[in-house]
Amino acid sequence: MSFFDFISDSWWMVFPLFGLVTAAYYTFGGGKKVERERHERKLELMAAKRGEFPPGFLESRAATSATSGDATRENVQRLIDEHDDITGRWLDYELDVAKTIAFPAMSDGREPLTAAFLRAKRVADRLRPVTADARITPEQFADYREAVTDFAVKFDVAEQNARRIRDTGFTEEERRRLERAQQLLKTAVDKSATAAERQVAYRRVREELDGLLVLSDEAVSILETRVGKEITRGPVSVADADATPSRVPLQPPAAPSSP
Repeated sequence: MSFFDFISDSWWMVFPLFGLVTAAYYTFGGGKKVERERHERKLELMAAKRGEFPPGFLESRAATSATSGDATRENVQRLIDEHDDITGRWLDYELDVAKTIAFPAMSDGREPLTAAFLRAKRVADRLRPVTADARITPEQFADYREAVTDFAVKFDVAEQNARRIRDTGFTEEERRRLERAQQLLKTAVDKSATAAERQVAYRRVREELDGLLVLSDEAVSILETRVGKEITRGPVSVADADATPSRVPLQPPAAPSSP
């Protein structure tokens, strides 16, 4: 019997052979890597929901997620771009007062996951090359790659945690103050409101947040630019506030609930 006759008569053997090859791939080859990465993505999601890291998770994630390669200009530039992207996502929370109010944990260094992210950021910033053309050793490249990976992972977990807990770390009265600040903020940046209305709303936003959240100087500057040039440095009198009420109905602070 010729080889071609054998093939034509035994074509059905392709199916069991395919199954054996697939099994061997997942047992000894790249399939194990795929399953491992899928498992670690599940671990990351579970860790974010619990607000904690499994033992050795970050080290394992850094080892499997870091892109291999030499310290070429293209690879260094890719890491710098990823570094900038994560920093930009963080600045969205730092410079946008509405986001700071909605997700206060992202700006609270006392929150463990936020503190871990900020520490990872400092490490990545310190290891960052001046430019993609800078001459760095393979060891320096590997350290920077691991730092950027750690930075990315810890930011993602901190962000998911902040979006999960939102303002649950505040008392009931403090949450009411944050809600009033959010409402007033809408009036403060509403260009259809009068200059006086925006000014009064802006001042009351600052009063509601006083002692609850610390806004960066940059965030305040951006907010004042959005509110308009009508914002003055002097105090707003009670008479002016009463004469130009905010469009948001203001309620007197409720008495603190008894423990």
